[in-house]
Amino acid sequence: MSSFFLPSKPPKGDRKRKRTQLNKKKNATKQKKSTKLTNENEEIASDSEIEEDQVAMVKDKKLRHDDNDSSSEEETAQEKRVRLAKEYIAELEEQEKLKLDQSSIDHDAIAHRLKEDALRQSGRLLRKVADTYVKPASDNIRILKGHRLPLTCAVVANDSQFIYSGSKDCSIIKWNVTSGKKEGVISGYFKYTEKPAESTSFPTGQVLALAVSTDGKYLVSGGEDKMVRVWEADTLTHVKNFKGHRNAVTGLTFQQGSYELFSCSSDRTVKIWNLDEMVYVETLFGHHDEVTAVDCLMRERPVSSGGNDRSVRLWKVIEETQLVFQGHKSAIDCIKLINEEHILSGSQDGSIAVWNVQKKKPLVTTSHSSEDTPPTGAGELWVTAIATLPYTDLIASGSSDGFVRLWKCGEKFKHLQYLFSIPVRGTVNGLCFSHCGKFLVAAVGWEHRLGRWWSDKTAKNVIVLISLDRNSSEQLTK
Repeated sequence: MSSFFLPSKPPKGDRKRKRTQLNKKKNATKQKKSTKLTNENEEIASDSEIEEDQVAMVKDKKLRHDDNDSSSEEETAQEKRVRLAKEYIAELEEQEKLKLDQSSIDHDAIAHRLKEDALRQSGRLLRKVADTYVKPASDNIRILKGHRLPLTCAVVANDSQFIYSGSKDCSIIKWNVTSGKKEGVISGYFKYTEKPAESTSFPTGQVLALAVSTDGKYLVSGGEDKMVRVWEADTLTHVKNFKGHRNAVTGLTFQQGSYELFSCSSDRTVKIWNLDEMVYVETLFGHHDEVTAVDCLMRERPVSSGGNDRSVRLWKVIEETQLVFQGHKSAIDCIKLINEEHILSGSQDGSIAVWNVQKKKPLVTTSHSSEDTPPTGAGELWVTAIATLPYTDLIASGSSDGFVRLWKCGEKFKHLQYLFSIPVRGTVNGLCFSHCGKFLVAAVGWEHRLGRWWSDKTAKNVIVLISLDRNSSEQLTK
């Protein structure tokens, strides 16, 4: 498979020399930088002269922290690994005690958890759960109303208690899953200007993307105003603005288990931000057209879809290379990772495809429509949203034809088996499974999230909350 160095960084030798020079200047600029970085409403500019200074300072700080740890701790690296492993096993044992409400411990369950964790880390974990799902009854579908204009995106918190939705009306709503009521609203407004609203703490354009950190601490939004905005997820309090994209922000995702944030934009780039230090890290170049979506799991290897350049790209950030996959006949609107080795994409050619990171062409490509739910309206060939239940064989797809469809990934991902469809009225602009797999969220509007190629004014701009039924007592564990 072809791979090549990203043009976003200079050669390693040049970076080393530049880092040495920056470190020499660090003492003179340290006070100024720290004061600026602690400003509550500061905007971080990715294209400014301080980019490399910030990155070098963060890396140097981490190196010094590691050095201090190594000098203060007497244990060796091997002893530390053993200690952490014992602590993790003790934590699993405690969880099993609480689960069983007794003093005995299910060692087989602990061994199973350890095996799953190892497979997840290696990227090969795949639970076969799709066959246990059945079509939900109509009373298991709830409609949440609150946005005035079409919804563009929705995400579920990792604890499955809250949903966050974004809309073309510039607002973000936090929903309580149990009650179906609003927990809070971030209201924005349209600002008709070419310049991003750098100083505002609320959206000044359509909200096109949302992401929630794994621990539920941060909510991040992006949209037409070209800004990446960080919020406290619990209180919806504004934290930071990141500037640097030159066009609308179309996708956001966190690396699982970290505060590493990836954003993509119509400016053809993917950018990396670190919310631990609240700094810009780097820009990934390669797409030849606007980037429509980005996703990431546990590894620092995000994937992105390149719209009209019809490419899927996997970014090996540490290795500074990228892998390019092509196979769709039209623009790619959405992308998700199934596990670390398999990618799902949806295209305007009406197909969904599954890719293996070791192969240039898709393993399988299938039409989004199915025999019992034929396409029924304008834009019916576009796959506008997809979702995966990570590390399982269950996926979902949505379009403008009024249906959400669920699929099963077949043996070795060589085929996709249609399971059932769920009727919704309007264009499905966003799909997201809850972490536990108990429900599916669809963000629905009367038109596409990125344009107005068609419009169905009879559709409602709503969140569709679908409780998923299973024909087995087997449940996914967090």
